[in-house]
Amino acid sequence: MHLHSLTLQDFGAYQGRQHLDLRVKPKRPIILIGGLNGCGKTTLLDAIQLVLYGPRARCSGRGNRAYDTYLRESINRAADSAQGSALRLEFSITAEGRNRTYEVDRTWALNGKSVRENLAVTIDGRYDATISENWAEHVEEILPLEVASLFFFDGEKVEQLADPERAADVIESAVHSLLGVRAVEQLRTDLLVLQRRQRLSVEDQGALEQLHELRAQKQAASTEIPARKAELEQATERYNEAKAELTKIERKFQRAGGRLYEERRALETAKASTADRLAQTQKALRGMAEGALPLALLRDQLAMLREQAVREQEAYEARQVVGILESRDAWLIDQLPDSVPAATRTALKKKLTVERKKRASAADLDLDLDLPRNLTQKLSALDEVLRADEARAAELLQNADKTSHELQQAERQLAAVPDERKIKTLIEELQAARDEVAVTRAAVEQASLLIADAQARHERLKADFERAREKQALPLVREEELKRIGTYAEKARATLERFGSALLRKHISSLEVAVLRSFQTLMRKSGLIKDLRIDTDKFTIALANQDEETVDPARLSAGERQLLAISLLWGLAKVAGNRLPTVIDTPLGRLDSRHREHLVDRYFPYAGRQVLLLSTDEEIDENLLDRLRPSIAQSYVLVHDDTTFTTRVGKGYWWTEGALHAV
Repeated sequence: MHLHSLTLQDFGAYQGRQHLDLRVKPKRPIILIGGLNGCGKTTLLDAIQLVLYGPRARCSGRGNRAYDTYLRESINRAADSAQGSALRLEFSITAEGRNRTYEVDRTWALNGKSVRENLAVTIDGRYDATISENWAEHVEEILPLEVASLFFFDGEKVEQLADPERAADVIESAVHSLLGVRAVEQLRTDLLVLQRRQRLSVEDQGALEQLHELRAQKQAASTEIPARKAELEQATERYNEAKAELTKIERKFQRAGGRLYEERRALETAKASTADRLAQTQKALRGMAEGALPLALLRDQLAMLREQAVREQEAYEARQVVGILESRDAWLIDQLPDSVPAATRTALKKKLTVERKKRASAADLDLDLDLPRNLTQKLSALDEVLRADEARAAELLQNADKTSHELQQAERQLAAVPDERKIKTLIEELQAARDEVAVTRAAVEQASLLIADAQARHERLKADFERAREKQALPLVREEELKRIGTYAEKARATLERFGSALLRKHISSLEVAVLRSFQTLMRKSGLIKDLRIDTDKFTIALANQDEETVDPARLSAGERQLLAISLLWGLAKVAGNRLPTVIDTPLGRLDSRHREHLVDRYFPYAGRQVLLLSTDEEIDENLLDRLRPSIAQSYVLVHDDTTFTTRVGKGYWWTEGALHAV
């Protein structure tokens, strides 16, 4: 694997687009990157791991924070969060005899309160949707995460590898993953699976059993039926136990709110629909309140107004009639014959006058509001409108009350939905119980089928006997074939076991020599450690001095322990063939000047085909730079602005002619 370039866009302290060309040259394997503390050296190491491994990346700045939180906080403070950050890593690998160039683009941005991440993988200039979607699995084939931790490391933390337990974990992981021992174990496992498949999936197994049973006459077949029934009873018992356990877990799951959790999306949809219906109902009520409906509160006043309107209408009509009657009465008296006595005329005239006065008194109102003449009709129409509006309003209020109750119920149900992290274990237990029920139910069905088959076979045994004897040769051949496969597979597994042990011893032996030589190369006290052994079972390191006495790593100085840890990583790289890039952050740490010179002269130029060093000016100073210069392919300096707290990448290094300097 060879890194070509790394591009950062508004990531961490790096503002804008920052690009580093990481290609190396023959005999110049080193990319030197200088930066003061806090300028972003470790951020570069984090960027390489993040673009490759995403949420599984072991970034130093992440801590225990959630992945989304880490991405959100890694966006440069001066950048637009809606545009977000981006990382691009270009590298090449050799696969199936040909060189392939990968470009991995990982981008993320804020979308409201959530983080939207996107990953795109281009191979040889062409976007590959399948690999982009399954990148987490594909990158494990290129560079497993456990192996990457051996080649991408922080120099200040590498001393921890001198601890026997930590070193044992690293050695075991490296030997199995990096040096191919795990592949041998996988082959043994695959052979075991093959054997089991042959035993469990051979179609002729029933035929062979039938042949043997036929030779033993019908009794052998008849005795199979009780055995099958016993199997059915056992399978039924296991099935009932599985159902009981499932019921128990379902109750526990339900008490913990599991049903609500499963129905969460339906509840959220129902809540949104209910809230919308309530809003529409309330809107309709407000619309009615803007019309004539509020007049329904003035029923009594409207009734009084109607009565007044009727009285005024009647009075108006009475006044009109009185005038007409006065003319009519005068006309009637004039029409009387002269023979009518005067007294009669006077009495009639008086009577008509009294009648008119009664009508006039009816037309005389104490309170005349001068209401419109058609007010009665208008009030009647208003009554019809109010009755319709009141009926509609009552219906809407009933709907609003019902919908509000439904909304409250939905909110209470959603509030009762448990957090996924709290119910995760129950979900797994529930799924396992359901799987067990499915398996045991299938076993019951299978046992039932076997009983029916045995009974049918018992009935047709005589007829099948002659035909089975004629066909006997083929199942027997198949049986022999299966036995031969099983025998050779077992022999192959035993051979692989011996080969794996031999391979492990060989790698451990090579690793012992490589680590010891690396340690002796780097040590100032060249005669301090004479021998180094690695236990093939526990993968622990044992050191011995010139007198063959055991040397406890704790007795070594801090610098010597760091050199031991580096020697371990260097030895692993040597045994693996130096085929992966090495990225070292803070490479010189707590080492003294002599040890630093040893690392610069003896380790960095030979640590691998591509070595990225992330150093401060006090680690690789002007003197060490001169010693390292023949091996440097490219150098960069991280220029940090203390006023904006941002970093950019510049060409060159401290004390290099024309180089940029950190400010």
